[in-house]
Amino acid sequence: MADQTQTPELFELNNGTMQVLISNLGCTITSLSVPDKDGKLADVVLGFDSLDPYLKGLAPYFGCIVGRVANRIKDGKFTLNGEQYSLPVNRPPNSLHGGNEGFDKKVWQLSEYKKGENPSITFKYHSADGDEGYPGAISVTATYTLTSSTTMRLDMEAIPENKPTIINLAQHTYWNLGGHNSGDVLNHSIQLWANHVTPVDENTVPTGEIMPVKGTPFDFTSEKKIGTSIHEVGMGYDHNYVLDCGDEKSGLKHVAKVKEPSSGRVLNLWANTPGVQFYTGNYVNGIVGKGGAAYGKHAGLCLETQGFPNAVNQPNFPSVVVKPGEKYQHTMLFEFSVEQSA
Repeated sequence: MADQTQTPELFELNNGTMQVLISNLGCTITSLSVPDKDGKLADVVLGFDSLDPYLKGLAPYFGCIVGRVANRIKDGKFTLNGEQYSLPVNRPPNSLHGGNEGFDKKVWQLSEYKKGENPSITFKYHSADGDEGYPGAISVTATYTLTSSTTMRLDMEAIPENKPTIINLAQHTYWNLGGHNSGDVLNHSIQLWANHVTPVDENTVPTGEIMPVKGTPFDFTSEKKIGTSIHEVGMGYDHNYVLDCGDEKSGLKHVAKVKEPSSGRVLNLWANTPGVQFYTGNYVNGIVGKGGAAYGKHAGLCLETQGFPNAVNQPNFPSVVVKPGEKYQHTMLFEFSVEQSA
């Protein structure tokens, strides 16, 4: 296949205020620099200086798009239209983020690259029938666009070609608004527009229950420091939140507002998915990243907007089945701003 000849490279989107480096390897954001309250630029995503560590599998999904199905599928098994499918169990006992060679490990094809005031880049990938055990061929596109001086938009689309399949793409950037090398994110505050969370079993798979967050350490319905209750939830947050109470704009729901007090940087995230995985980098452990920075536990936070984990095996969760003639569409809007501290 032609796409095997593609070489991994880096591309820049730059509008004079914001600078983003993205690779065709897994559509990975390796660097994203935005100003703080004094106008000083810092790179706010965890990652590596070169593509080599990504190719060697040293990144715990830093910055990439994961698929065909993000998050966990229980025991790596599901049934669709009466047929049973088995997926690679790459995070025993479950299948995680598309298997051994998910979309994050593929070199996508560069389809369009525009510079100028609203620079954008589009990548394409064709996933064959049976790819990592998933039924049906699908064609996938991902477009990153700088839509304003400090806003980035990501549009992900996937079209099944010949049979029904399951699709659930997620963007897996680890954010640290103080700068990628500024220590842990426990001092960041976050608000999540979610009144419910999907509790998990001992293997981090949702039980099927949809639980109110009120009165629990999972409650971020009003702004709260990440470190406030993190010690009450085991290793940290790694949970799917039900996006059920945010305001909407242009068909996107308000997902989260993240704030880092010393830099004043704020990230407002909008998306059109039913859920978001809020993950506090619990398994990051002494990774040497950009400029020799040491990334320890909680060095970054992920906000992976998504369909619910293991939805294919939970009839009460929103369906992730996409049939031929239908189109999977997932849009995320990352709005950066600054707030002067009081």
